[in-house]
Amino acid sequence: MKGDIDERVIEIARYVISSKATVRKTAIVFGVSKSTVHKDMTERLPKINPELYNGVKDVLEKNKAERHIRGGKATKLKYKNLKHLATEQKDFSELYRIK
Repeated sequence: MKGDIDERVIEIARYVISSKATVRKTAIVFGVSKSTVHKDMTERLPKINPELYNGVKDVLEKNKAERHIRGGKATKLKYKNLKHLATEQKDFSELYRIK
């Protein structure tokens, strides 16, 4: 059982380094929770493979530093889409004289 966990930790670490993926994306790809990915990368990996951990740590720190930028872009896109939907609904209402 412990061997399975160690293998998963190494596999996830290699994926994170190669794809520069976020914890959330990695969790989706591997079908585990974000908490599991985070614990694997920050607690288990340093004990299993410290060199691999250094690479993962760099990616995690970079993602953490950039997350406010990604969040701002997502919010901007959300409100842009809402505005577009409201405009379409207004056009539809005027076309069919719905009040």
